[in-house]
Order: sequence, then structure tokens, then C-alpha cells
Amino acid sequence: MRPLKLLDRTLEVLTALCFIGIIVVVTMQISTRFLPFSAVWTEELTRYLFIFAVSFGAPLAMKRQEFISIDFILNAIPERFRNYYTAFTQLLVIVMCSYIAYYGYYFMLLGQGQRSATMAIEMSWIHASIGLSMLLVGVYAIISIIDLFVRRKRGEQA
Repeated sequence: MRPLKLLDRTLEVLTALCFIGIIVVVTMQISTRFLPFSAVWTEELTRYLFIFAVSFGAPLAMKRQEFISIDFILNAIPERFRNYYTAFTQLLVIVMCSYIAYYGYYFMLLGQGQRSATMAIEMSWIHASIGLSMLLVGVYAIISIIDLFVRRKRGEQA
């Protein structure tokens, strides 16, 4: 599982760097309001940093089971069926992530040749965040299902 720990750490660092970048850029944006010049690119960069912070953070939220869930349904299910219910919901997440990642690829292709207004970043890089995020969320959902049944086989609680 060493590659998975590397992926976890990479996503954590990238998410943190994006949020630090947001803080720095917004601080710069506020500061330039009182100066004779204006940094017009700060609004655009803040938006892109936020998009990537969410894209890198969403897979980590899936890994840590931090997405919103409806606990009263889970609690109403007999304990012996809870793992199956959880696996089923994770399977639905995998299906949806696959669907979104597939069309996210085509959305990324739409951005080829288009440039952002103030920073001239190719939009395919920004659009790639959708497919990348959904691909990684799907991977963590698969790992969650595997972990669920490995723990069940060992007799551990989920």
C-alpha cells in the first residue's frame, strides 16, 4: 500500500498548497486596492486555485468517509447488512464517478486552444480537474469497498 500512501500525501500537500495560494493571492488582491496599480489576474487565479483545492481534497474526503451521509438509514439496517449497504452506496459512487470522469475527459478536450482571459492559461488544464477528481474519488471508493470486506473477513467492525 506504499503507492497509496504516496498518493494520499501528494493530495494532502497539493490541497494545502492550493489553500495557501488562495490566502496569498486574496491578500495580494486586497492590498492592491490601496495602490495605484491593480493585479487583475488575482481573481482568476483564486478561482483556479479553489477549483484544484476541491479537486485534490474530494478524493481525500472519500478516503476518510467525510462526505455527508444519511445515518438514520444506515442505523435502520440490521448490522449484518450494513457492509452490503455501504458497499452498494460506494458502488453507486464508482458508477457516477466513472460517468463524470468519462465526460470530464471530453470537457477537457473542449478547452484545448482556449486561453483564460487574464492569465492566458490553457483551459484544458482547468477542465482536467473534473476528470482527475472523479477518477481519484472512484479509486478511493474501490479501495473503501475492498477494505470493508477485508475487515469483515477478519471479523473487525467497519
